[in-house]
Amino acid sequence: MSPEEDEIAALLLSLEKRLMDPAVRKDRAQISALLADDFREFGASGCHWSREAILDLLATEPAQPAPAVEDFAIQLIAPGTALVTYRTVRPQQSALRSSVWRRTKTGWQVFFHQGTKIPESTPGRLSS
Repeated sequence: MSPEEDEIAALLLSLEKRLMDPAVRKDRAQISALLADDFREFGASGCHWSREAILDLLATEPAQPAPAVEDFAIQLIAPGTALVTYRTVRPQQSALRSSVWRRTKTGWQVFFHQGTKIPESTPGRLSS
């Protein structure tokens, strides 16, 4: 990766981790700043979420520790737009995740996220 891609990767990893932080998830203002107005999510649960639905859900979600993040990678897909892929790991609950982030006047915002549960019997890693 180029130095610019390394810098963007580090920043987007920190932003993804903020989105998983239980304290941040309960703070509607912090989450709102990270989610684009046109945000959509296809959750690991199979549900489709809009920005407002996610904000409402997170306000009532029981707190749980953030998962471990493995195999984090980015791909710049257009100027100011990056695809990130990674795996989250919790005891007996892993998922492959992807997000599309866009640089705005106020900073990076995620406008698409998808999670796909990994069956416990699938030990595979993301390949680059």
